Amino acid sequence: MRETNSEKLNKLREKGHRITPQRKQLLELFYELPEAEHLSAEELHKKLMDRQIRISLATLYRSLKFLVENGFIRELDFGEDHKHYELKTSQKQHHHMVCVTCGLTVEFEEDKDLHELALKIAKEQNNFDMRDYQFKIFGICEKCAGGKISN
Repeated sequence: MRETNSEKLNKLREKGHRITPQRKQLLELFYELPEAEHLSAEELHKKLMDRQIRISLATLYRSLKFLVENGFIRELDFGEDHKHYELKTSQKQHHHMVCVTCGLTVEFEEDKDLHELALKIAKEQNNFDMRDYQFKIFGICEKCAGGKISN
């Protein structure tokens, strides 16, 4: 049985971590976002400010780091000059394709072979305890290619 986020927060408190109002409000914002929405720190900051939640960018970055390190959210790198963040759910792992021309990001569900390959590379070949992995494909979407995608 998977832990609820409330149970996770309680365990963090037991370990001596502070669950500040900003961390809690930020996590609540992630739960209210549409599924598959990836936001930068600046976009998250604007959404919080729109809700009259006062938080400095420095505090936001520290809160994001805390939530990533403790398994609540994922940090994503789409090859831009900033990171994106999404809620880490118990649903099937997904990955991303990113258009290098327009920035379109498309999610696709993991397939069993990809997961097994990641485990093999991490554990069997490198004695590495895998906690998460992200597979990204960078290319040009059909629209930017003018409808001409070569094989």
